Amino acid sequence: MAELVTIARPYAEAVFRLAKEKGALAAWSGHLATLAAYAQNADVKDCIANPGPTAAQKADIVKSLLGGGVDGDLANFIQILATNDRLLVLPEIADFFEALKSEEEGVKDAVVYSAFPLDDKQRSELLPTLEAHFKSKLSLEIQVQPELIGGIKAVVGDQMFDVSVRGKLEAMATALRN
Repeated sequence: MAELVTIARPYAEAVFRLAKEKGALAAWSGHLATLAAYAQNADVKDCIANPGPTAAQKADIVKSLLGGGVDGDLANFIQILATNDRLLVLPEIADFFEALKSEEEGVKDAVVYSAFPLDDKQRSELLPTLEAHFKSKLSLEIQVQPELIGGIKAVVGDQMFDVSVRGKLEAMATALRN
């Protein structure tokens, strides 16, 4: 896994610089997400890993998956990856690109643990509260943890905001012991 990270980082950084320079971060984000999804497909993975097709043929196969209208920088990027036998690293490249994009946009990833599933309305009401608390734009990932009993616990980087019933019970137990 560490090897894939080492391989993916320079490609992601290069694509990020290109996308930023051209003002196309969102477009490249979409392209990379699509390419990463294809690269994780078992049939596509087998085709890319097969030593039979040439790099140009593999690049053409990947371009055809995108609908054929691929040209310019995206076509060059796919060709470079194929030539260097790096098409299977697309998921890691996409992950790095998204991290760089989020950092550029000032968006941090937040994991919200909730005792119950949150619907879209609850999520949209929760987001501004958490953004105000963490003083940053956030991208939420919701995970259900019934052991919280009620409420939520949000984690952003090394910061935590715990307003769960479980958290309050633990705080009361600590206070009683002291």
